[in-house]
Amino acid sequence: MSRPTPEALRVAETARTIALQMMSERGRGAVLVGGARVDAALEALLKSALAPPSGPETLFLTDRPLGSFGARIALARRLGLIDRQLELALHTLRRVRNAFAHSTAQASLSEACHHQPLAECYRQARCNPLWDPLERILDDQLRSNTGSAVSTAIEPALRDYILLITILVVFLEATSQQLSPLQSAVSMGFAGVSRSSCNAPGS
Repeated sequence: MSRPTPEALRVAETARTIALQMMSERGRGAVLVGGARVDAALEALLKSALAPPSGPETLFLTDRPLGSFGARIALARRLGLIDRQLELALHTLRRVRNAFAHSTAQASLSEACHHQPLAECYRQARCNPLWDPLERILDDQLRSNTGSAVSTAIEPALRDYILLITILVVFLEATSQQLSPLQSAVSMGFAGVSRSSCNAPGS
């Protein structure tokens, strides 16, 4: 049996840290924090793929073209950085996050209006090799908290949500670390159209 690579071990440890941090959140806070973490990881992914700005980074500010979660999802998909299934999952997370953010009543991930859209995301995420070991880590942590001042109650819907968020954040971050800025084969200036140096014949 082959030994895990250093990169695989790093990803697994990062996933463990995120999952345990997410366990401290409950209800609306868990949904909003989870959505924010995925949004931030997606922003980092896009920044890794785009050429660096010529000045201060403003493209991702709230009032700019990539200032929204939805716009970032769309661009990541159009650039081929995420596949169709992940695009749909991210939009589902975005809608659930928005519903919790704008709701004045107490809401729960176990409610059908939230659980049913997320169920397909969970089904897809369970194919990830980190799902089962992370689930065991959460179970072990809950058992270790028994008898302490920390509440050990965690509904299944919240646990699935934590696992989903953890896997998305870890792999978005891992992908961004492997990216180099995308470079167009040609660029235009006042002198006309020129080929980039890395695509020029003989380069």
